[in-house]
Amino acid sequence: MSAMSQDDYLPLVQRALAEDLGDKGDITSNAVFSDEESRARLYSKDRGILAGAEVFCAAYKHIDPRVAVEFSFQDGESIRPGDAVAEISGSVVSILSGERVAINFLSFLSGIATATRKFVDAAAAAGNAVILDTRKTLPGYRALSKYAVRAGGGRNHRQGLYDMVLLKDNHIDFAGSISRAVERIRLKYGNTYKIEVECRTLDEVKEALASAVDVIMLDNMAEEDVRSACLYRDGPGYGHNEFVNVEFEASGNMNIETVATMSKAGVDYISVGSLTHSVTSFDYSLKTDEKK
Repeated sequence: MSAMSQDDYLPLVQRALAEDLGDKGDITSNAVFSDEESRARLYSKDRGILAGAEVFCAAYKHIDPRVAVEFSFQDGESIRPGDAVAEISGSVVSILSGERVAINFLSFLSGIATATRKFVDAAAAAGNAVILDTRKTLPGYRALSKYAVRAGGGRNHRQGLYDMVLLKDNHIDFAGSISRAVERIRLKYGNTYKIEVECRTLDEVKEALASAVDVIMLDNMAEEDVRSACLYRDGPGYGHNEFVNVEFEASGNMNIETVATMSKAGVDYISVGSLTHSVTSFDYSLKTDEKK
């Protein structure tokens, strides 16, 4: 699992803390405490996958570099309700001032990682499909969200419009056909980029194959059509092993059940938008003692 860059999260952490603390800070904690020091423990209240420990630590370090945060688990590891995930020690005011922002980041990213792992496990139980994310991310949080997908065992599809060629339905409709759009891509870039094409029908799949693309996205196709498309490559008939290097991706409103179905049908990849656009936050609780 590749790491995040600090540039991916430090501006977000700084903005989140400024939003929460304003120009007066935590007026409640500042009134109740002065220079007291103590420690608190972060407990998991859910079952799933940890993600975002580095961002959690960064929130506290930005408030007070003297605060020490020690995690008992690493990103990508499974945690259960009641697990003491981390210990925070230092100024009581600093611990309380950073609590919500730090947990918000951890909850958001752990929620994505946990959802991803469920999809990864469902796909693996039925076949060999790799779970991919999409560009359906909260604006500004894409790098973090995609890191969490990796922590959950998934793979990133593309970071943005700049690092991968993907001909979607609107590209094809505006261009007039798949073959015409592919021709223009090759004229512009040669073989610099792999070419993926979104197909809505089996006829479009055949046209994409004839254009010798690298990946074919089967968008909102029924199970029987997905199986037929994969047979063009894997079985006797249209392909005669001519397209052995073509990869297939299933896409479109995927859930746990359809992921298992599509993985069993033989696709190489399954892209799941809900991993990043409909995530349920993971539940954590910060306590001053071992009461959970």
